[in-house]
Amino acid sequence: MPVLNSSGMYYPLTKMNFVVTVDSISGFAAFSEVTGVDASVDVIEFRQGNAGSLAPVKIPGLVKHGNVTLKMGYTRAQDFKTWIQECVSERRKEGIRHNVVIELIDIVSKDSPQAVTEGEDSTLTWILKDAWVCKYNGPDLNASTSEVAIESVEIAYEELVIPN
Repeated sequence: MPVLNSSGMYYPLTKMNFVVTVDSISGFAAFSEVTGVDASVDVIEFRQGNAGSLAPVKIPGLVKHGNVTLKMGYTRAQDFKTWIQECVSERRKEGIRHNVVIELIDIVSKDSPQAVTEGEDSTLTWILKDAWVCKYNGPDLNASTSEVAIESVEIAYEELVIPN
């Protein structure tokens, strides 16, 4: 629930508190960035030859989803790494598709008058159905810097569900 400020306006949710989970994959990987959650619908223009208007009718076509990129500090979470390996391996196994859930968490103090009430969800959720890793990028290695080793995975998915 967004926090109400003194002027009666709600602050927008910040995007720094989020959780990504992959169903059927145990273990833990902490992501620093999630980008590319999108969906678009092709527009099909159609005009009958005997139409009274010269403008075509626009009807919805196929729904398309872009790939989602997850960036994470190098992790030793073996179950998640095993899933990545199974997806990008030349000897691909069955059952590599999983649902990925991305939750934007609204952190509100329990003592706040705007605290989430019983039965109310404190998150915004995006569910990527039948997702699988289609690209893996290992960390850039440079001995002259003191940066975190960042890996990234690109995930393809078939359906975007936004339940709330």
